[in-house]
Amino acid sequence: MIQFRPISLQDKTEYERLAESRGYKGCEMSFSNLFLWGDQKISFVNGCMVFFSTFSRSFYHFPVGDGDKKTVIDEIIKDANERNIPLEITSVSEKERAILEELYPNEFVFNSNENSFDYVYDINNLADLPGKKYHKKRTHLNNFIKNHPNFRVEPFNSENLPNIIKMVNEWYAQKDGDFDYEKTVFGRAIENFESLEIEGLALFDGDEVLAVTFASRMAQDTFDVHFEKARADVDGAYPAINSEFAKYIRNKYREVKYLDREEDMGILGLRKAKQSYYPEFQVVKYVAKKKQR
Repeated sequence: MIQFRPISLQDKTEYERLAESRGYKGCEMSFSNLFLWGDQKISFVNGCMVFFSTFSRSFYHFPVGDGDKKTVIDEIIKDANERNIPLEITSVSEKERAILEELYPNEFVFNSNENSFDYVYDINNLADLPGKKYHKKRTHLNNFIKNHPNFRVEPFNSENLPNIIKMVNEWYAQKDGDFDYEKTVFGRAIENFESLEIEGLALFDGDEVLAVTFASRMAQDTFDVHFEKARADVDGAYPAINSEFAKYIRNKYREVKYLDREEDMGILGLRKAKQSYYPEFQVVKYVAKKKQR
């Protein structure tokens, strides 16, 4: 049985080195999300990082690294058998699906679900909202600027974090549904902000926080936007924080071309909102399930 241990902040540098060469850009495989969400365990097997995750179910991620994939996946198959669980490998790209099909012909069933596909945007489009297709967004943004002519943007820091946390807690208090786990993840992100190298930005009008967002680097050319909240009673707050954050990242990291704003989880309102920003592309993901013999 593979000896897994909890993922730790000390794994970040090595993981990101290996992940860069892999080239996979699904948000669930950004180090920050691996660290913050679910019960993620890690092991090194023959030159690869292997992840065993327990969230709503138990599954493995496609191995990350330069080691021999056949040897590593053989170990994963053996581990699942020893745990007496169905073998499920998630976060499989089109290229990796082809690898599995070649290594294990007719042994896996592959499924994809568009609810899990990431929306990835050209950072310049989000920053500048150019052309006719962004006319409505610019209208809401202009309303925001008109109503808040003295607004300012501030990166997260020790002085403004109390006000930011207060605004986020008020946002949750006004919402129906169970956000307890998301609130826990938010708190954990704040506690590990520097170690995870998270970039956060807030919109202020005076001392009042109108919107917040934060993200972390997923690849050299891509940041993954983990979190965005804005006051519902402030017209244009969401387009404003979206645009300002894209400008902030573009100016600070000239090599970044894309912002990944993650999946819509099948929520129609969220899907409509993400589509309204016209993604450059979506990240297609497969789940590979071992056929039962």
